[in-house]
Amino acid sequence: MASMMAHVGQSAVPIKWVFQAASNYFALRPGAGYTHPMSRLILFNKPFDVLSQFTDTRSQSPRATLSDFIDVSKVYPAGRLDRDSEGLLLLTDDGALQARISNPRFKAAKTYLVQVEGTPHDAALTALRSGVTLKDGPTRPAQVRRIDTPDLWPRNPPVRFRKSVPDCWLELTITEGRNRQVRRMTAHVGHPTLRLVRWRIGDWALDDLAPGTWRDAAS
Repeated sequence: MASMMAHVGQSAVPIKWVFQAASNYFALRPGAGYTHPMSRLILFNKPFDVLSQFTDTRSQSPRATLSDFIDVSKVYPAGRLDRDSEGLLLLTDDGALQARISNPRFKAAKTYLVQVEGTPHDAALTALRSGVTLKDGPTRPAQVRRIDTPDLWPRNPPVRFRKSVPDCWLELTITEGRNRQVRRMTAHVGHPTLRLVRWRIGDWALDDLAPGTWRDAAS
């Protein structure tokens, strides 16, 4: 997997109108993006320990934010990625596109590379594929498979391992975006997440985008 690494605002418009506009503007077909010709869409490889927002007013000690990496005005994250997770974050200046990407109603597929503690057996993978019941309800069925260790950038700080417990990598795709959902799903089947990298959202993937860098989506 060497190719896998390198280099809203609030509105008075009813939300159902935004959804309708999104449905009108953006097609969900293989090989097609969601971008309207006048929209700007940015792909950012978010490093570990960076907040998925441009400002941080809740902490007395400085924390890294998107403004440390992206000097572009009037773009906002389409969804979020936890501070302790890494990988693809999409930003756009188009509210309808933002809704199309981030709202679970549209079931945009999100693919993660997940390092877990232990080696999941077939029963654990089957449970994830069928959907597991978390505290906030059952999940939609996921696509999941074991993979070889991907060729990723080193994490800073490194993942802490237990020498007595093996680890394994999974490729997991979901169509929801609940709070810390992937971590809760793997923990539910007995395999806590050690490292979480979002690799793809819909048609957009990290490809050779290095951590801490961004690029405009291809038109």
